Amino acid sequence: MTVKVLNQGLLTSIQDLGRYGSQKYGVIVSGAMDKYSLRVANLLVGNNENEGALEVTLLGTSLQFEKDMLIAITGGDLLASIDGEKAPTWRPILVRKGSVLQFKSPLKGCRAYVAFAGGIAVQEVMGSKSTYLRAGIGGFKGRALQKDDVITCSEMNEFSTLLFNKLNKRNGSFRWTVNYDVLINLQQTQTIRVIRGTEFDRFDEKSKRTLFNEPYTLTTQADRMGYRMEGPPLSLAKEFELLSEGVTHGTIQVPPNGNPIILMADRQTTGGYPKIAQIISADLPSMGQLQPTAKIHFKEISHEEAEIELLKKEQIINEIKTGIRFKGLYI
Repeated sequence: MTVKVLNQGLLTSIQDLGRYGSQKYGVIVSGAMDKYSLRVANLLVGNNENEGALEVTLLGTSLQFEKDMLIAITGGDLLASIDGEKAPTWRPILVRKGSVLQFKSPLKGCRAYVAFAGGIAVQEVMGSKSTYLRAGIGGFKGRALQKDDVITCSEMNEFSTLLFNKLNKRNGSFRWTVNYDVLINLQQTQTIRVIRGTEFDRFDEKSKRTLFNEPYTLTTQADRMGYRMEGPPLSLAKEFELLSEGVTHGTIQVPPNGNPIILMADRQTTGGYPKIAQIISADLPSMGQLQPTAKIHFKEISHEEAEIELLKKEQIINEIKTGIRFKGLYI
């Protein structure tokens, strides 16, 4: 089964949950900016949660289907349409041969995910199908999709075939949908929860208060590597030399100009700026959906609370997985 790219849009790449185990060699993790949406998209078509899918950024992407295919669209609302009609999202849908899926513009959120039953047939690099754009590895020839590229999909498994056949009889999509509000926030003003970074206590008292009491704005200097924020500058109590050390997704670094930088999916493996805070894992997918000009309020929580929030989200994913299996088998 194949899909042709009619228009690549602003940025569309193949991503999964990331390339782990190679950071010691300087190879970044990469992966989806909104991992919850990618996982649910795969579950909706019967794939493994970690299967590669398309990450569509903001607008412009158009795909033509060269066979009947089972797909799911999740993530941000980028006004997806199929042959000019609004496309169902957060549910399995059957797309007919010759149909065109188009993403027009972002209504809510920044990134949409398209999963194909059977998964995308590209070779794994270091255990992952994720595209590492700067190094040119993984995904489709190590790069973002381009016009006239042809994506090949693998054969569907038994559950995917069951969903496909049921939809084929119904000639469309199921009526039920996944409630994404319990997983991600698509609003442009958000409260993002953080724990203290390793250099938090090296910042002056005013900066510590400011971080949790003043809003910060996401600038246009925002991509898969990091988000530059704008707001009241943050300052160290005393200048000091910091050796480069490990950083991760959601690390908030403060360069000399005082405006925070939030490291995202394609972040580097080490960093030398002071780390004032760390965004909790449960809120990272919502961060990945923010558009430039978004307003962020940071809220401090404890390590224990952060762990509880992550476990809550994992429980929700498990419930969604069980619900999809039940509906696919019996409805």
